[in-house]
Amino acid sequence: MSSILFEIKESVGFITLNRPDKLNSFNREMALELQSALDECKKKEVRCVYITGAGKGFSAGQDLAEVVDPNGPGMTKILSEHYNPIVTRIRKLEKPVVAAVNGVAAGAGANIALCCDIVVAAQSASFIQAFSKIGLIPDSGGTFTLPRLIGWQKASALMMLGDKVAASDAEKMGMIYKVLPDESFKEESWAIAIGLAKMPTKGLAFTKQILRMSFNSSFEEQLRDEDILQQQAANTTDYKEGVQAFLEKRAPIFKGE
Repeated sequence: MSSILFEIKESVGFITLNRPDKLNSFNREMALELQSALDECKKKEVRCVYITGAGKGFSAGQDLAEVVDPNGPGMTKILSEHYNPIVTRIRKLEKPVVAAVNGVAAGAGANIALCCDIVVAAQSASFIQAFSKIGLIPDSGGTFTLPRLIGWQKASALMMLGDKVAASDAEKMGMIYKVLPDESFKEESWAIAIGLAKMPTKGLAFTKQILRMSFNSSFEEQLRDEDILQQQAANTTDYKEGVQAFLEKRAPIFKGE
C-alpha cells in the first residue's frame, strides 16, 4: 500500500499520510512520495491542497527505525533530501495549503503541519517538539516558523522541554488557526479546503507570497512590494469578476485565473 494517498477532489489536492500503523512516521519512501504529490498539486486544476493523516495520528515525525538502519539514508540525507524539499514545496506552492491535524503531530510531523498556510486541529490532537528527547534540534523549518507564530520565549521552552501541547492550547497561543470538534473534524476541515478552492487562486497566491516576503523586508520595502503585487492581482480575471459581482450584487464565480 502506498504511504501517501493522493487524489484531486472538487479542485482540492487531497493528500493523506498513510502509514497508520506507524502513526504516519516518515521513512524515505513516504517523504519522496509526499514531494511527488505536492508536485502534482502544481497543476492548474488544483486550487487548494489539503493534508491530513490516516488513522489516529497526523504524523509522529521521523521513523527512527530508518535512522539506525545501516542501509538507510542516514542523517546526512534525511533533511536535505526528505524534509527540506517538503516544507520548501509547501511554502512556494502558489495556492493555499491546509493542514488538517487529526491526531498527534510530533517532531518533523509537527513542523510540516505548522508551515502550512492554515492549520486546523481536532480537539484530541496535540503538538510536540520531540527533538530534544533524543538529543536533536528542531528541523523541517521549525526553528524559523514556530518563534514567528508564538514568540521566542514559548518556542524556546517548547523546543527544549519537549512539552506536549494540546490542540486547545495551541490555538490559544496562536500556533494554529482553529480547533474543531473531533466528531465533525473531517467535514469541517474539508469545508475550509473546498471554500478556498472556490476563491481567487492567484490572489491567494499573491497573499502567500507577500507574507513570505515580509520576513525579510523593512516596512518601506513591504509597502513597495504590496504595490507591485497588488497591480498584478488587479490584472487577474478573478479580480474583474469579484468587482463585477459586487456591483451586480451577486455571488462571484471565480476560476482561479
